[in-house]
Amino acid sequence: MLRAMTPTMTPIVDSRIRERARSAVPLSCAFLILIWGLAGASAFAEDAHAEAGFPDEEDWPEMDLEARIAAVSDGELRFVGPERAAATHRHVNRIRIGAESLREGWIELTQCHENLDAVGAAQIIFSVERIRGLEVVSAQGIGRAWVEGPSVQLTDIAPGARLCIRAESRAMFALGDGRYRLRNGPYMRRFLDGYYPMQVVLDVSYPADRLALVHHQPATQPGFAVRAGSGHVAVDAAFEGRLFTCLDFCETGSSDCELAITDCAE
Repeated sequence: MLRAMTPTMTPIVDSRIRERARSAVPLSCAFLILIWGLAGASAFAEDAHAEAGFPDEEDWPEMDLEARIAAVSDGELRFVGPERAAATHRHVNRIRIGAESLREGWIELTQCHENLDAVGAAQIIFSVERIRGLEVVSAQGIGRAWVEGPSVQLTDIAPGARLCIRAESRAMFALGDGRYRLRNGPYMRRFLDGYYPMQVVLDVSYPADRLALVHHQPATQPGFAVRAGSGHVAVDAAFEGRLFTCLDFCETGSSDCELAITDCAE
């Protein structure tokens, strides 16, 4: 059983989980997923089992829990190949930036979670200050899905389940001098102190008569692909650890588009 998080977003693991950890519980028995993104979205899960994508108990040698956790990512961002990310949690965000987004920072968001881990209960939580109009669009392979405050609650999640939600997210930030940033993250899929592979997709549309994409972070590399055209940007990431993404735009006709760009993780 996992409880809620503190205001600083540090996970609190129930004492029963700690006791099981001291007894060298296999990784397939209990885990915590965090998927941060637009408006600080996070997902929690409890009572996991092998269908969640973690190894079966017999596949793990006799070793203490610390040694098992050491076998996975410690949170440092590492991009991975498609074979390692295949069949893992896939987080798809379709975003529309309108003229009103430049004034108020609110963007339109449709967010789908695919290949959800098979667990008894989970929740997707957003920052209350940065989300509005939250609703469930569709749910497949999920016993029940409902909105509760700034969160979506899920129960009885079957292997390969899929959830889509819709909302407005305050994720667009004015940097001054005609520049704007769409910033997301950190995305992560976490078990105790270990981080597991996941996929994130961003499909962003914006007014081409007002904005031009001038920079993105991270840089294009294996495991992080960016395809940009007039009025549209697509990002595909396969990774483990913690991922921040930033798309920086400049207003058409601005003379300050080449100013130094701050680091996305700051």
